Amino acid sequence: MSGEIKRRGLMLVLSSPSGAGKTTLSRKLLQSDPGIVISVSATTRPKRPNEADGRDYHFVTPQKFDAMVKANEFFEHASVFDHRYGTLKKPVTDSLAAGRDVLFDIDWQGTQQLKERTREDLVSVFVLPPSHDELERRLKTRAQDSDEVVARRMAKAASEISHWPEYDYVIVNRDLDRALSQIKSILDAERARRTRLIGVGEFVAELMK
Repeated sequence: MSGEIKRRGLMLVLSSPSGAGKTTLSRKLLQSDPGIVISVSATTRPKRPNEADGRDYHFVTPQKFDAMVKANEFFEHASVFDHRYGTLKKPVTDSLAAGRDVLFDIDWQGTQQLKERTREDLVSVFVLPPSHDELERRLKTRAQDSDEVVARRMAKAASEISHWPEYDYVIVNRDLDRALSQIKSILDAERARRTRLIGVGEFVAELMK
């Protein structure tokens, strides 16, 4: 007996208003946990200088995105700040079936759509900033958006934050290491959830021989 129990992968969603730290937390989680992979979304927004197609996003034209929607290739898709984003179905379902967990860096709109389609596989975490002023400071120090875009993101933050009750867990990102530790604890607990342990019956049968 190997001691390993087969399980189905889970979908871990991290959402937050822009600047609250979910992208940094996502990157650190992926670096520290080989058992989880990122879901690479398709988007119509332009590629930034430090980004690579297929690694950060699948960059597509609006026309291509429309065709993918019509072909039912997305679990969810949404418009955010004049650009469109979508979660591709096939790589996610392949990973889950193989027992790998999939991380999603998406907003509340995408999370709602995922809930409708994949509720039993989904674990959702909302990341809050420690204060309004700290959120604004982080947006300004990122230095990749114009003052106009920062103002738009701040204006939208209150609306995004209002969706926190829709999530399974809420974390306040006062300290990055502490927030990362909380996410890892959530992931460990959800990985042990009985309903995901597809091989537990066989494991117990071996124990009882």
